[in-house]
Amino acid sequence: MNLQEKDRISQYLTPHLSEMIFDELSDGYLERAGIKDIMTGVPVPIRKTELESISTLSIARNMAFVIGCDPTFQYKENYIAYILRAFDKRFAEGLIADGVEGAARNDFEYACIQFRAAMQIDPDNANAYYCYGRACKDAYEAGEEEEFVGRFKAESLEAFEIATLKNPQLAEAFYFLGYGYVNLGLYIKAKLTWEDFMKLSADEELKKEIAQRLEQLEQPVEIEKGYNMVLAGKYEEGIEALSVYTEGQYADWWPLWYYLGAAYAALERDDEAVASFLQVLRFSPSNAEAMEELVKLYEKLGDEEKVAKYRTKLEIVSENAKKDREVAELSRKEETMLN
Repeated sequence: MNLQEKDRISQYLTPHLSEMIFDELSDGYLERAGIKDIMTGVPVPIRKTELESISTLSIARNMAFVIGCDPTFQYKENYIAYILRAFDKRFAEGLIADGVEGAARNDFEYACIQFRAAMQIDPDNANAYYCYGRACKDAYEAGEEEEFVGRFKAESLEAFEIATLKNPQLAEAFYFLGYGYVNLGLYIKAKLTWEDFMKLSADEELKKEIAQRLEQLEQPVEIEKGYNMVLAGKYEEGIEALSVYTEGQYADWWPLWYYLGAAYAALERDDEAVASFLQVLRFSPSNAEAMEELVKLYEKLGDEEKVAKYRTKLEIVSENAKKDREVAELSRKEETMLN
């Protein structure tokens, strides 16, 4: 698994590179430092505030900052080779400590940059992934723009997943990963993850909290099993499992109605499918997927008026989403210019 391959959040971090200027080290320095083979023709980052105090350490820290902002940077491998030759992979520990300090002062983007750099310098360091997950989580919880929140949320979840793989004894990663799965409606995964946490953790307060969460998950887990039945083509079984929850505490969960609608549609119980997808829109008024299903069903039923109605609604939802993206992009550009 490689978070950098997806590079979901570099667009929010690369503006920080405006702090840097780039210049090449002299041939004499390269010779004396024994790095001519890896740094010839490679520009190094220098902070504008450090022009009078350049050192091996400051160069290494700036290199780490650059690849933390942009893991696809052209000279990434040269920078990592320099850091490992001048120091060793334990350099990542200093970056993690610096990132923790950044997070403590609520500078979550800076923290993410430091942790991302540490992950590249020491890819087996589970703490780097765990801290990165925490920083991304803090960032999206403080964020407002939908795309920003979505991208940092996806990064956070994957970072916690990798942390648990790198260190299967890291109880804290299982704790936060369980919440990540709950937020995505992946209740079975959350249950299994929190059961692992309960085995690993010695924190009685957190264990008490998660024990309560596990109790609360009992019915959502059964609902998700119903979703999975529908996805597996077991439509009658899925309807039977999900219909139990159409009244009561979970009756306003739009995915419940969506999967019921999908099952009814597959069985050609069209009126019940329509009713289910209308319930989706009752609880999720801009749900494009439900509108698309209603268009198909009304076409099949020959109700052209309803077909036109939901096609129009789909166009409005699509246009609104496009405008939201444009506004978010404009805001991001303005923020970059101000910084």
